[in-house]
Amino acid sequence: MLARIQPERAQIQRLVQLASNARWASAKTHRACRELVGWETALWLCPDKPDLSPTNNLAERRLRRPVLWRHGSFGSDSPNGSRIVERILSTVATLSAQQRNILDFLMSAHVNHGARFPAPSLLPPQADPA
Repeated sequence: MLARIQPERAQIQRLVQLASNARWASAKTHRACRELVGWETALWLCPDKPDLSPTNNLAERRLRRPVLWRHGSFGSDSPNGSRIVERILSTVATLSAQQRNILDFLMSAHVNHGARFPAPSLLPPQADPA
C-alpha cells in the first residue's frame, strides 16, 4: 500500500499547495487548501505508521453502547446531567478497554470523594517490572 500511495500522495500535496497559493482559486478553495496544508501530518498518519489502522471501527464499536443508551433514554435534560453522563460513559469505556472492574472503581471514587482524597486514576496500572 505504501508503494502505491506515494505517487498519489505527492500529487495531492502538490495540488493542495498549488491551490492554497493560486490566484485563480475561489476564497472557499483557498481556505480549504490552506487548512489541508496545516493538517498534512495528520492526513498521512496511517500510511506513515503501518501498525495504525486506517479505519475507526474500534472507536465506532466503543461508541455503540453510549449511542444506544442515549437514543433509548432520550439523553438528559440539563447541562449538569449531560456532564455526568459523558463522564460516566467515558469512565466506563476507559475501564472496559483496560479490563478493570467498573464497580470497584466507582465505589473507590465515591469513598475517596467523601474522605476528600484524590480521585482514583483512569490511567492503566503500571506493570510490575520485577
